[in-house]
Amino acid sequence: MLNVFTMDLAGRKLVIETGVMAQFANGSALIRYGDTVVLSSATSSSKPRDGIDFFPLSVDYEERLYAVGKIPGGFIKREGKPSEKAVLTSRVIDRPIRPLFPKDLRNDVTVVNTVMSVEQDNSPEIAAMIGASIALSISDIPFKGPIGGVVLGLVDGEIIVNPNTEQREKSQMYVTLAGTKDKVTMIEAGANEVSEELMLKAIRIGHDEIRKIVTFIESIVEKVGKPKFEYISADVPKEVFEAVYEVGYEKMRQAVLTDDKSVRDQNVTALTEEILAELAEKFPEMETSIKESVYKLQKKVVREYILKEGKRVDGRSLDAIRPLSAQVGILPRTHGSGLFQRGQTQVLTIVTLGAMGEVQMLDGIELDETKRYMHHYNFPGYSVGEAKPTRGPGRREIGHGALAERALEPVIPNDVDFPYAIRLVSEVLMSNGSTSQGSVCGSTIALMDAGVPIKSPVAGISAGLVIDENNPEKFVTFMDIQGIEDFFGDMDFKVAGTKEGITAIQMDIKVDGLTEEIIKQAFELTRKGRIQIIDDVILKAIPEPRKELSEYAPKILTTSIDPDKIREVIGPGGKMINKIIAETGVKIDIEDDGKVYVSCSDVNAGRKAIGIIEGIGRDVEPGQIFMGKVMRIMPFGAFVEFLPGKEGLVHISKLDTKRVEKVEDVVKIGDEIMVKVMEVDKQGRINLSRKDAMAETAPKE
Repeated sequence: MLNVFTMDLAGRKLVIETGVMAQFANGSALIRYGDTVVLSSATSSSKPRDGIDFFPLSVDYEERLYAVGKIPGGFIKREGKPSEKAVLTSRVIDRPIRPLFPKDLRNDVTVVNTVMSVEQDNSPEIAAMIGASIALSISDIPFKGPIGGVVLGLVDGEIIVNPNTEQREKSQMYVTLAGTKDKVTMIEAGANEVSEELMLKAIRIGHDEIRKIVTFIESIVEKVGKPKFEYISADVPKEVFEAVYEVGYEKMRQAVLTDDKSVRDQNVTALTEEILAELAEKFPEMETSIKESVYKLQKKVVREYILKEGKRVDGRSLDAIRPLSAQVGILPRTHGSGLFQRGQTQVLTIVTLGAMGEVQMLDGIELDETKRYMHHYNFPGYSVGEAKPTRGPGRREIGHGALAERALEPVIPNDVDFPYAIRLVSEVLMSNGSTSQGSVCGSTIALMDAGVPIKSPVAGISAGLVIDENNPEKFVTFMDIQGIEDFFGDMDFKVAGTKEGITAIQMDIKVDGLTEEIIKQAFELTRKGRIQIIDDVILKAIPEPRKELSEYAPKILTTSIDPDKIREVIGPGGKMINKIIAETGVKIDIEDDGKVYVSCSDVNAGRKAIGIIEGIGRDVEPGQIFMGKVMRIMPFGAFVEFLPGKEGLVHISKLDTKRVEKVEDVVKIGDEIMVKVMEVDKQGRINLSRKDAMAETAPKE
C-alpha cells in the first residue's frame, strides 16, 4: 500500500513514499526532493555474525549515471567501483547513524541508497541521508534515531540551508550537518577561512532545520513503523568483567602510563596473558570474553584518568600538543616534499606538478568533469607495526585524502596565477592518532617547498572528548588525541585552517551526539592548536613558498587565442600541433575557451612554441607588412612563412617591380623577404606581394 508524506525543506518539497518499492528489505523509502530521487533501504540479518567484536554495519551510496542522462565511459559501459564522491557520501551517511545502534548488536545491517534521478539544485546526498534515516527508523532494526541532515552555504554573509547550484558556486563554505532532535551527530565541512563564531552560528541554524526533519520522520514512524526486533546481546558476561577488573585494575593503570605506543601495547599484551592464565580455571573456554573484558578495562582506565583526574596516559595536560617537528626537501628528485611529525604520528607528503592536460577526469553524477588539485593518502601496515600486504586504497584512505584536499583547497592558487595540475601524496610512516591532520601539515610545507604560491599556511589538529556515562552533563575535552584516546574516547573532532579561519572540519563520534557547548570548546582548542603549529613549526621549517620551482618540475607557459582559431592550431588530423611539438619538444594543452598551456623543460623551446601558436592564432588582414622566410618555390611563385605556422603565396608577378622570368632569379629557399598581405580569400588562403611591400617601404624622395 502506497503511503505518501510531504514536508517543506528549505523552500522545496520533500516527498517520502513507502509501502511499494523494495518490500523485502526491513525498511525502505523512496525520497523525492524536487526532481532528485533516491531509493533508500535497510536490511538486517536474522542472526548475529559469529566471531566478531564489532557491529557489522555497511552503508552504500550508489550513483547511477542514468540519473543524469549519461552512459558510463570506458569499454564496459556500466557502473564499476564507486566514485570517490560516492565513497565520501557513504562515509558521511555512516558516521551520524553508526553511534545510534546498540553497541552490543552483532547482526549484519546494510543500508543502500540508490541515486535514480538528480536535479543539481537538490542535493542527492542529503536526500540519501534522510532516506537512510527513514528506512532504519520505520524498520524493525534496533536504531535510536531518527536523524536529519542539511547542507549549509555562506553567500554574501548570509547562511543558506540547502543552497542551489548557483548559490553553491558563490558560497564561502559547504557544510554537511546531521543530528538528532537534541544533538549534532556529524559535521563535514569545507570553508574559505570561515571564523569559528560564524561556523557555530551556521551549525545552530542548521540544527534548527534538522529538528523539523526529525519531527517529520517521527510522524512517518508513527504511521508505518515496525516494532524493533529482539537481538542477542554480544556484551561480555558481567561476572567475567568483574573478575578481570578485580585482578587487573591497578596493573592496568600502570600498564597504560607511557608516551610510547609500542611500550604500552607490550605492557597491555603481557597483562592480558597474565589475566588469561589467572582466570583460565575459573572461566574455562571463555578466552574471548576475558580478552574483551581486558579491552573494556583498558578503556575504563584511560577514560577515568582523563575524566576524574584530568590526566592523560602520556603525561600531557589536556590542552598540550605532543612534540612537533617538520622538515622540507627530503626527496631530491621530487618537485617538493615535507616531513611532519607530531609525537609518534609521522607523515611525509610529496608534491608533483604537471601540465594542465594531466588533470583528473571525473565520470560521475556531479557537474564537475575535471579536478586540477588532487590529494591522495596512503596508510601502509608498517605505520602501525602490522605485517600485512598493501592493497588498494579503502574508504578510510579515500576519506582522509579528501579531508586534507578540502583543507588546502582554499589556499591553492588558481590556474591563471599557477597553471599547473597539482598532485599531493601523503605517506603515513608512523600512526599514533590523527594522521589526516598530520597530512594537512605535511602538505602545507611540501607545497611551499615545491614553490606553489599558497595563500596562507594551513595546519590541522584534533580535539577529543570523554563523557561521564553516569552523568552525561559532565565531560572533558582535550587537544591532540593519540591513538588510544581515539579508540577509547567519545570524539575525534578534526579542524584544519589558517590563522584567519577554518578550511575543513570532520567529526567522528561514538556517542549519540554533541551539544553546542562541546562543539564550542572543540573549536577553541583546535584554533589554539593550529596557530601554535603554524607559528612554532611550519613557518620555522619554511617561512614562505620558494621563489623558484624545482629544476625537475615542468615549466609551463600560457597564452590565449581566439577559440575559432583552435582548429587552425591543431590542423587537419593534428598535423599542425604535432609539427609544433616535434619542432620544440614541448607538450601542448588547449582548452575550449582558447587558453593554451605549453609544458616544457627548456623555457626557450616553450617560448618558441608560444610564438608559433600566437602566430597561427593571429588575425591576418590585407595591408599588413611582415618579414617572412621563403619555405618552398614553385614555377608560379614562392610560399613564404610570414608568421609562425602561417604561410602565404607570393605569385611570380608580385615578386619584383620588374618582370620576373623564373622565381629562382629573385629568391631562393631560406631567403628572408618583406611581404605585404594583399588578400585572404574565402578558403583562408593568403596572397602576398613582395613588389607592393618594396614600394610601400621604399625611401620617400
